[in-house]
Amino acid sequence: MTLSPFAGKPAPAQLLVDIPRLVTAYYTGQPDAAISTQRVAFGTSGHRGSSFDLSFNEWHVLAISQAICLYREAQGIDGPLFVGLDTHALSTPAGASALEVLAANGVQVMLAEGDEYTPTPAISHAIICYNRGRTRGLADGIVITPSHNPPQSGGYKYNPPNGGPADTHVTKWIEAKANELLAAKLVGVKRISHAQALKADTTHRHDYLNTYVADLINVIDMDAIRSADLRLGVDPLGGAGVRYWSAIAEHYRLNLEVVNTEVDPTFRFMSVDWDGQIRMDPSSSYAMQGLIGLKERFDVAFACDPDHDRHGIVTPSGGLLAPNNYLAVSIDYLFQNRPQWRADAGVGKTVVSSGLIDRVAARIGRRLYEVPVGFKWFADGLFEGSLGFGGEESAGASFLRKDGRVWSTDKDGLIPALLAAEMTSRKGQDPSQIYRGLTDALGEPFAIRVDAKATPAQKALLGKLAPQQVTSTQLAGESIQQILSHAPGNDQPIGGLKVMTENGWFAARPSGTEDIYKIYAESFIGEDHLKRLVEEAQVLVDGAIS
Repeated sequence: MTLSPFAGKPAPAQLLVDIPRLVTAYYTGQPDAAISTQRVAFGTSGHRGSSFDLSFNEWHVLAISQAICLYREAQGIDGPLFVGLDTHALSTPAGASALEVLAANGVQVMLAEGDEYTPTPAISHAIICYNRGRTRGLADGIVITPSHNPPQSGGYKYNPPNGGPADTHVTKWIEAKANELLAAKLVGVKRISHAQALKADTTHRHDYLNTYVADLINVIDMDAIRSADLRLGVDPLGGAGVRYWSAIAEHYRLNLEVVNTEVDPTFRFMSVDWDGQIRMDPSSSYAMQGLIGLKERFDVAFACDPDHDRHGIVTPSGGLLAPNNYLAVSIDYLFQNRPQWRADAGVGKTVVSSGLIDRVAARIGRRLYEVPVGFKWFADGLFEGSLGFGGEESAGASFLRKDGRVWSTDKDGLIPALLAAEMTSRKGQDPSQIYRGLTDALGEPFAIRVDAKATPAQKALLGKLAPQQVTSTQLAGESIQQILSHAPGNDQPIGGLKVMTENGWFAARPSGTEDIYKIYAESFIGEDHLKRLVEEAQVLVDGAIS
């Protein structure tokens, strides 16, 4: 990993995106469906791209929106469609384009009151609350966001009636239909003017903000936080939750300071990420320099990405807590402080999340549900309450209400942030201190992720590797205990391999967007052992795909 000279520093003017050019390209660029990079492609979190390279333009949004309308019709989904936008520059024009198609198709659309930006979890929460007790007329949702990606990015996600990210069979259907419409140059897309769409009888307003904020008392012990009078800090990173935090502070009378209330589509207030990109990633120490620099001012502080489905926790004793470490702390705390949760409610993690989570789950006597990368795998378990918690390595998590019912089935950055305040108030220690106690008892993990070059052909080979193709019996001085190509929780392919020993593991997966593969590795022995794990993993993988 080569660090940019700008990493961790305030974004210089030359890195700022030209917003007028970006939006103009959105409306004027016409993608060619015959070129793979210009087609609609749903990854683990929807379709993403940039208008600059013809991967996220108005045509994509119109085609995806019509495809969703056709999918809803085919599935008999005829309740309201909850729609939310984040603060990226392309989200507002994309929201306008989507509404023109949705209204033309007669969909009952729920837009935010006052055109308020809307976090992803507020959409999931709205879908679940509306559908509770219903068997017909079910709601679903759309979130227009590229998550934490750079300012020039755009994104579009569909959430079905379970409130979570759409499963693969759903996104493949929508993707195929959208690409048919692209290839037909939008013949078959119904559309009316934006002015007509706003005035349509099917276009309604919904108070996402106050509905979500008022319900937080049922998932977080807000009374404990208020009683402790903790000094709390939050940086919304210019995202969709910027007004949610002040509303939370006012509603629950918390000593909470929003350190940055600015919304600017260039995100000029960010410090630059490791690779020289402006990226609103609350798990990156480079992007989070602003809040880390204020750590002594607060008992605990936190941040969320632009659509507020990811969290970052900053403490005075430890600075930014690594995402995997905070997931382990959260799981350990929640399952011991939520007595109304089902006794069989399990712990959900992805295959590249920390082995410390496995040790925590064993210690508290809870079933571990290990799945491939992608939060969609947790949606059904959270919905029905068979999972108390679902979390992934990239700082995405959600968990149940205090009474054991579903809160959200998509990632929610706000509730893990507020949970950090709850556990600090009730345990008298910040999350970093709690983490150190956890590692004293269960062992300390040392983890890393590295990227290695790979051709498209090599990436395809890696994605199809079978365990028997690995002939080694040793890894970094230990016997290999298990080699996985499918996740043990749901037997779904992980798109690569995971190799485990008693005190370490690595997983290798091809990137979905770049000509690289990613190696995740973790050691419970130390940094030197971790280095050996990575070196031998690269040799093993390179040999298997050569």
